[in-house]
Amino acid sequence: MRPDNFAMPPLPRRAPATRLIGGLLLALAAGLLFALGLLLSGMAQPAKVIGFLNLAGLARGEFPGAWDPSLAFVMGGAVMVTLLAFWLTPANPSHPQRKPWCGGQFVLPQQERIDAALLQGAVIFGVGWGLAGYCPGPALATLLIGGQDVWLFVPAMLAGMWLARRTMR
Repeated sequence: MRPDNFAMPPLPRRAPATRLIGGLLLALAAGLLFALGLLLSGMAQPAKVIGFLNLAGLARGEFPGAWDPSLAFVMGGAVMVTLLAFWLTPANPSHPQRKPWCGGQFVLPQQERIDAALLQGAVIFGVGWGLAGYCPGPALATLLIGGQDVWLFVPAMLAGMWLARRTMR
């Protein structure tokens, strides 16, 4: 049963500067919590990520062989939290509560079709993740505690993001 009548109490009126600072502090806290989760779960350890992505490791020895299934539980936990959030969010776009709890409005993708650019980007992302063992979130979470590899990966990632924006114009 979907709680469409779920109502949040109205937020108190604040000055725009206070609201901006509060929003930035909330974003910082959410980012730090996300980084902590990535670090504790092992998602920021390239060897662990590559061990999870190495499905060929299943063929080595007894199950699970050289494959590391532990990150499947991390993904499962993330999917469960996401499903709960979708369940709590009213489905009707005109519903008065159809907005984030801590933001002005939801920003949803405009494109709904799967095209060649999306598939090419997914392949490039996957190859990079498999080769380096980092994706953007864990790479940024690892910057202050990681080794030299993350200091090479992050500038390359930023250059790739810049190049993608330049070519998509």
